[in-house]
Amino acid sequence: MLPNITVSTLDLNRIDQLLDRLPFAQASTRDALSDELARAAVLEPWDMPPRVVTMNSKVRFRLEDAGGEWCRTLVYPKDVGQDDDTVSILSPVGSALLGLSEGDRVRWERAGGRSIGLEVVEVVYQPERAGQFHL
Repeated sequence: MLPNITVSTLDLNRIDQLLDRLPFAQASTRDALSDELARAAVLEPWDMPPRVVTMNSKVRFRLEDAGGEWCRTLVYPKDVGQDDDTVSILSPVGSALLGLSEGDRVRWERAGGRSIGLEVVEVVYQPERAGQFHL
């Protein structure tokens, strides 16, 4: 069973615009992220719970099958590479992180049929919690 996810209206609108511009070659990425967004509870940015992963949040998480813990900022593709500690919303890990809360776990199928598990350990920074609604 998938955990509940929560997304802000601002993030939803920006991601929808991004998905509309994706080339046909990325249709599977677009479809998977669209499916995630379709099941999300949507709130105004100022109503976002402080422990939810939103765009531009810095998140500490575990990849259960990889045996490690990472701290990354969830960003739009244009911002990947500006910092070594970023993960794109279009990556499998990035799209899995969006909307999860601290302590949530999710598993998904990877290419080749293997599954991978992810657990959100901590939302280190969230723009909405910091009052930065423009990010």
